[in-house]
Amino acid sequence: MEYFLELFVSGLTRGSIYALIALGYTMVYGLLELINFAHGEIYMLGGFTGLIAATLFSFAGLPPLAVLLLAAVAAVAWAAAWGLAVERVAYRPLRAAPRLAPLISAIGMSILLQNFAMIAQTSDFVSFPNLVPEIPWLAPFAGVVGSTEVVILLVTAAAMTALTVFVRGTRSGRAMRAVAQDRTMALLCGVDVDRVIAVTFAVGSALAALGGVLIGSHVGQINFAIGFLAGIKAFTAAVLGGIGSIPGAVLGGFILGWTESFAAGYVSSAYEDAFAFCLLVVILIVRPSGLLGKSAAGRA
Repeated sequence: MEYFLELFVSGLTRGSIYALIALGYTMVYGLLELINFAHGEIYMLGGFTGLIAATLFSFAGLPPLAVLLLAAVAAVAWAAAWGLAVERVAYRPLRAAPRLAPLISAIGMSILLQNFAMIAQTSDFVSFPNLVPEIPWLAPFAGVVGSTEVVILLVTAAAMTALTVFVRGTRSGRAMRAVAQDRTMALLCGVDVDRVIAVTFAVGSALAALGGVLIGSHVGQINFAIGFLAGIKAFTAAVLGGIGSIPGAVLGGFILGWTESFAAGYVSSAYEDAFAFCLLVVILIVRPSGLLGKSAAGRA
């Protein structure tokens, strides 16, 4: 039973990171019906920014938890700026172009950001300090859950709650929903569509950067290529839950995390990716729009 709980918590932790990244994919798709293939690299840049900020704040003698908080704030701000840059450079000039053009430009931006990080940092893995202090009351559960996992789950829950409040209860959130439902009508009603799309890119990038800092502190190392596989997994989670659905992205992330964790624990870690993508194929055969996605007829 203890081993099962350990795998369950591990899958929940993975799923939380996938969900944070998948939210960026699904929000952009909801507005543009396009996939931001540079999103995984924003996650990677967030991790490196958090590492640099953590190193600087550690020299100032701040406690580890304060260093983690400030590093996360720096990573979120920098990644949001990168998200705005990606939207302005790779998407906005091609808004009226054929759908394939912005996808190609996003792939080019992804390669550019990978190589930028490799040149600016290194091609090797870089150590990331564990900035989460041990929580005393978790000592009896040391074999099942650690303080880092608890922090990841709490931060993820807080971020998703804040996103829900933002989308449902703010003027910008209502504008996002209006653009997602009918961009032309929103424009006719006075909504600044370009601004709404830019804000969506910034918010999605900020969530991905938060995931980059959390997973860096949890795993203990990062490198320039971590965004590629994490981006594919998060995109899989978004499709699994229903691309364009925010609750679907969260649900898809958790299901994907549990699938990988239990496959690695009970079968073999060499096949965890295969099980994850096989699950995706099965779900899409049974329900092509994803678990919580709406079919084309439903949207009409």
